[in-house]
Amino acid sequence: MYASVRKYRATDAEALVKRVQEEFVERLKTVEGFVGYYVIDDGDSTLTSITFGETQEAVEASTARAREWVVERAAHLVESAPDLTTGEVRVRAER
Repeated sequence: MYASVRKYRATDAEALVKRVQEEFVERLKTVEGFVGYYVIDDGDSTLTSITFGETQEAVEASTARAREWVVERAAHLVESAPDLTTGEVRVRAER
């Protein structure tokens, strides 16, 4: 399994979360090998998204879609490009 973590500084966190939920999530669901997606709100205008994929290619595709979507639909809601970390999940624990 692979993951991507993107940290955004939002100009309007509520608007960005709403737009992500209403628009972006559907784009991710069509990525071959997509496993899951989560957004964490730190309460201080920073949003962190975590995407999981079965393969590195799936995570790379999700990162490309995120980049495209932000440019097309949400650039005015973020201050700059996100901090990005992508790689293989080395430890996994589930209930």
